[in-house]
Amino acid sequence: MATSTALAFASSTLTPQDTHTLTQVWSNLKADSCPHSYNFHLHTHCSDGQLHPEDLIQQAVNLGLKGLAITDHHSVRGYQAAQRWLEEAKIEQPHQQLPHLWTGVEITSTLLNIEVHILGYAFDPNHSALRNYLKGNAPKGNKAKAVNVISAIHQAGGLVVLAHPERYRLPAQKLVPAAVQAGIDGVETYYAYRRTNPWKPTPAQTKQVENLSEQFDLFRTCGTDSHGLNILLRL
Repeated sequence: MATSTALAFASSTLTPQDTHTLTQVWSNLKADSCPHSYNFHLHTHCSDGQLHPEDLIQQAVNLGLKGLAITDHHSVRGYQAAQRWLEEAKIEQPHQQLPHLWTGVEITSTLLNIEVHILGYAFDPNHSALRNYLKGNAPKGNKAKAVNVISAIHQAGGLVVLAHPERYRLPAQKLVPAAVQAGIDGVETYYAYRRTNPWKPTPAQTKQVENLSEQFDLFRTCGTDSHGLNILLRL
């Protein structure tokens, strides 16, 4: 398992597609890991968020985040801008401790005939399998089927998570087993279904998703799903 010290030590050499360290981090996540240590669900103005990517990553640095992912809808432009900012910061301030930024995306998909959101992490954004999913628009037809979205992210070397499993028209008890059959790697377990300030995972839904993650041996992730100007809040 990766410790915070190990991640901080390795952050300068990790690649944005480092799935091994990401799974170690996920294996240690708790309800209080987000939003002050990790945040794996964030949006910028490159999709439907309000923050510029550079402002988002500056906030992450100011907060002392250890790791994060920008998960804009059907786009990695926000990730690319933030990664460029980090690379420049490493040159200008080589002794400053910076968070690790993994590649991320949120893709609208269909599962059991309803719309769900699939989160992809630590994938190669230039892989041909993702070409049709990173054009800024939701996929349609067969491309939108969760099994195909999950397969494309896996082909690109990434890990796949079902976003906020208790926010859909079907309960998590039905959706998670179907997502497992489709090849999912994890579930967004720690999530604020109520927009609280400060951000905090909603207890009943969290317990339900924790139980499902244990039952199906899935990774647990966390994120504020911020679309506003403060990455600590779900807006």
